[in-house]
Amino acid sequence: MKDKVTIDRIQYIHPKLKDELLKIYDEICSVLGGNLGCRFVQVFRTFEEQDALYAQGRTKPGPKVTDAPGGKSYHNYGLAIDFCLISDKNNDGHISGDEIIWDRNTDIDKDNTIDWMEVVKIFLKYGWTWGASWKDYPHFEKSFGYSISTLLNKYKNKDFIPGTHYLNL
Repeated sequence: MKDKVTIDRIQYIHPKLKDELLKIYDEICSVLGGNLGCRFVQVFRTFEEQDALYAQGRTKPGPKVTDAPGGKSYHNYGLAIDFCLISDKNNDGHISGDEIIWDRNTDIDKDNTIDWMEVVKIFLKYGWTWGASWKDYPHFEKSFGYSISTLLNKYKNKDFIPGTHYLNL
């Protein structure tokens, strides 16, 4: 089942990744069965949004959710996504986020494969980097070999695709 929220959010990924991310999402939807779906909870994030998340657990209430201030996350350049699993708990045929699932060890669709890993496998097949090595399990990024410091310099130098807020890559 496809999630309209995710389809809408894919439109905010860097243009260089948009077609690929749509293909990835189609593949994810085809392997997750039953009432199970996938939601991209974060795609592009402004520097201001990043700074607000970074303040959480530091200067604002709540748990820490990121170690990256504005400009220091691949999300700030439209090169990263965070996902969760969702289910149609109401059985109304719509994946609307009736139930958000962060559990990385279950096989809800009963196909003998852990659902979270079905999503991971597809992203890895397309060459995305998984955040698991720094314990950010819902995170994937595709940097095209650009470091954060190089991207930040391109941003400061206003090296954008004309008419957009996306960097020339």
